[in-house]
Amino acid sequence: MNETTHFSGAQRLLHWTMAVLILAMLFIGVGMVASVSERHTWLIAVHKPLGIAILLLVIVRVVVRLRNGTPPLPADMPGPQKLVAHLSHLALYGLMIAMPLLGWAMVSAGGYPVTLFGGFHLPPIAPASAWWFARLHLAHTYLAYLLFVTVLGHLGAALFHGLIRRDGVLSSMATSGR
Repeated sequence: MNETTHFSGAQRLLHWTMAVLILAMLFIGVGMVASVSERHTWLIAVHKPLGIAILLLVIVRVVVRLRNGTPPLPADMPGPQKLVAHLSHLALYGLMIAMPLLGWAMVSAGGYPVTLFGGFHLPPIAPASAWWFARLHLAHTYLAYLLFVTVLGHLGAALFHGLIRRDGVLSSMATSGR
């Protein structure tokens, strides 16, 4: 386990890159649901490959995190807060993996290809089925709301640590510690 006070450069790069991509995905998803215009088709064309990019990045991120570890939480941080921090990170990682997989399965069940940039198609991971499509769509929607709430909680906790506690938790991901 890494006993430094800061995350590695690779961890910070992955974190902030994925933060931007996930926020973009949440806004694109809202735009897709709210729009029936031609933009809807364009948003779907961006949403699918971006989801697969997030899936690949989260796999890399898990490997980097397992290899590098994480800085310890402040010793004076109450036990329940430490537990919530660990559980919320597990939830974030779980959602970052589940959302793209659910989206891919949903699109597969709808009989549509997951087209990446350059026209490359991913194979379906679920059989074409209107019944499965409807359920996967519902699950994808509910988990998107849960991801949004979890991201807001993560942001709120980061601001609490940075502005109220001033305990180094926010700076451990924001700076190199040099």
